[in-house]
Amino acid sequence: MKAFVAGATGETGRRIVQELLARNIPVRALVRDIEKARGILSPEAELVVGDVLQPESLTAALADSTVVLVATGAKPSFDPTGPYKVDFEGTKNLVDAAKVKGIEHFTLVSSLCTSRLFHPLNLFWLILLWKKQAEEYIQKSGLTYTIVRPGGLKNEDNSDHVVMQSADTLFDGSIPRQKVAQVAVEALFEADARNKIVEIIAKPEAVSKSFKELFQQC
Repeated sequence: MKAFVAGATGETGRRIVQELLARNIPVRALVRDIEKARGILSPEAELVVGDVLQPESLTAALADSTVVLVATGAKPSFDPTGPYKVDFEGTKNLVDAAKVKGIEHFTLVSSLCTSRLFHPLNLFWLILLWKKQAEEYIQKSGLTYTIVRPGGLKNEDNSDHVVMQSADTLFDGSIPRQKVAQVAVEALFEADARNKIVEIIAKPEAVSKSFKELFQQC
């Protein structure tokens, strides 16, 4: 297995890179700024320059990767096209490149509530709507996929247990990014994670379950 991570220098993406390397999985990290990335990511990660909005850069960037993990996301800005470009067009470009390369598994970190149009987050240039469009593009692509929809993201990890449910059944809650990264990486190894949308939050009172059990119940 060789993993390609898009959005690798983001808060969730960098944790995905850590999780992969901790499991001795070689990583190609897609970055726009090599110098910035060197200050964020482990020297064990292979850095490759490219941009999800430049599809011609992606086929070469994927090289000999076998799995793709996507943790890109538009940052709040005054650009009304940001979520469309990054969350939909960028993901679409990655899916297309992954199909050309015959990628074995495509994991996307999305968001809770993507199916809810009347959600406060859609005030940010319809970001959930574009994430949902990206999810649907992946589902129709023919690729083996796992779509992970986390609740509100926390930078600090904690000892709470992961709660995982099927699509459109969790609507609030939060989860540390480290746990999101763990779920995204575990999805590559669990047969029960294939071709599923899973929603995740973390709660201190939740029953502790293995990742295998969590994916099986969705």
